[in-house]
Amino acid sequence: MKAFRSVPKGFAGPAGARLTPGLTGKGWRTILGPSETSNLGPLRALSALLLLTALFAALLLGVYILHIRYIPVDVIFYAALGDALIAAAATAAVALATRHRFGLSLLEVTLLAIIWLLAGYSFAISGPALLDRSLSFYILEKLEQRGGGIRQNAIGQVFVSEYMPEFRLVDVRLTEQLESGTIVIENGCVRLTERGHRLARFSRFVRTHLLARHRLLAGQYTDALVHPYAASAKGPIGYECP
Repeated sequence: MKAFRSVPKGFAGPAGARLTPGLTGKGWRTILGPSETSNLGPLRALSALLLLTALFAALLLGVYILHIRYIPVDVIFYAALGDALIAAAATAAVALATRHRFGLSLLEVTLLAIIWLLAGYSFAISGPALLDRSLSFYILEKLEQRGGGIRQNAIGQVFVSEYMPEFRLVDVRLTEQLESGTIVIENGCVRLTERGHRLARFSRFVRTHLLARHRLLAGQYTDALVHPYAASAKGPIGYECP
């Protein structure tokens, strides 16, 4: 029978641990019981996920606020996307620097970065961009401005005489399209670029084939918005470019 060295006097292992003799240079190895190891990895990963995602959210909000307050913005949506990219890149750098401490693999950091990018995209399109171009929010704000109510038959006039000049709608949309490369303005004429033609065809296809054919409008279900130009005047109108 092999002889074992005695346990050092006063030595005590952690609760639930068992001591195995002769397996280390010190003569004993401490093996943690299942209750102490089973949740260590998942808890550490969850802590990393929560901390890093909180950092991403704080960075995104901070960068966005600084951007819109102090830096010129061409297009709200693109600016918010850029802010999301900066926040995601900074958080990913922190995650890479601390991944060994939290027990994260390179693949896990990559997946987290993708999640942050998707979250940033959702923020850009569902937050600033939505509020910037939402007619629904405008109606609510205009109703509040006018004391809480406007006659239904005057809403169309409000759009033309108030909404368009108040929000500089033509300037905003033309600027967005110019920055997106879908139009050019030459000698006072707004023309589609090749990219603009492609997007217009794609939009028309989606509208015709992938939008609801029974949509509730003014109390009735209709497919009027599937072919919105069907009732438009045919032939030259007078505002076309030569």
